[in-house]
Amino acid sequence: MSLRPRRPGGQIVILTGEPGTGKTTACRQLVDRARALGLDCAGIVCPARVAGGVKAGIDVVDVRTEERRRLAEVDEFPDGLRMGPYRFDEEAIAWGVARLGRACPCDLLIVDEIGPLEMNRAAGWTNALEVLLTGECRLAVAVVRPSLVGAVRAAVSASGTAQIRASVSAGPTVVAEILALAERAP
Repeated sequence: MSLRPRRPGGQIVILTGEPGTGKTTACRQLVDRARALGLDCAGIVCPARVAGGVKAGIDVVDVRTEERRRLAEVDEFPDGLRMGPYRFDEEAIAWGVARLGRACPCDLLIVDEIGPLEMNRAAGWTNALEVLLTGECRLAVAVVRPSLVGAVRAAVSASGTAQIRASVSAGPTVVAEILALAERAP
């Protein structure tokens, strides 16, 4: 694979799909393939934590080091930052923000995900767009739900420094699609 170096303002791919469609799994597979090619991978992924066949929470994992924190729990406690059934851990969020902040330079940057917390509530990965726009990497992949793709595109376009190369949907061929886009980059 021949990824060309990206300076701030380079290639970003949006990986989109509804919850449960395999976006995070695709990110993990993409990282595995990129590492097998000798590429430096960084950023964060947020896999579900399942207990007894039921989604019990979400973790945040540093792609480069594989360190993990408990990001969110499914519970009914009213305190803290909440989104839907999840109560988010503010310390885990701060840890993830710090990891994103020092992810670049790298060959492959993963940001999982820019979602309702970030776009609607100015919480969560508050530095995600900045890292995408200014971080030096060969390829950046941002996970975005379909309902927020337009807002993320607008935020990136408004910067005038970066462009979204493509939006691809999660599915069985998405890793190959992203790698093919990266190889054809100008």
